[in-house]
Amino acid sequence: IMLHSTLALSLLLIAVTSNLAMAIKKEKRAPQTLSRGWGDEITWVQTYEEGLYQAKKSNKPLMVIHHLEDCQYCQALKKAFAENEEIQEMAQNNFIMLNLMHETTDKNLSPDGQYVPRIMFVDPSLTVRADITGRYSNRLYTYEPQDMMFLIENMKKALRLIQTEL
Repeated sequence: IMLHSTLALSLLLIAVTSNLAMAIKKEKRAPQTLSRGWGDEITWVQTYEEGLYQAKKSNKPLMVIHHLEDCQYCQALKKAFAENEEIQEMAQNNFIMLNLMHETTDKNLSPDGQYVPRIMFVDPSLTVRADITGRYSNRLYTYEPQDMMFLIENMKKALRLIQTEL
């Protein structure tokens, strides 16, 4: 009887341990929640304030993406953004990145309204770059999936403007 219960206990331990190992492995692979699908390799800041602080500290521009979970235009833009290697690499290396599903108290981030999706850049000098706009005159900071090359140009512009102005 003793042998039998020891065997049962060992089997139970093995089962628990392997489940735990699987849970730990799963945990490691899960995308970080702050990315919300915009790019899991990118380090995302959690708040606008943190973004401003990091931008100033690192001398990198802050890129703010306003979006909503149930907005089909946001979903389409997110997919194009996440699949574009050049954007992902620049976002990862040259920018402080923030994606928000709520408005900030900074009215400078909604110069022409609080629509989504919209992408804005903030200089390390903490100036909102209202001069870096997308292609649409009615929603200056919106981008569509087919605008990724245009967004890349604007990302490069945001980087260039720092070097010339600071």
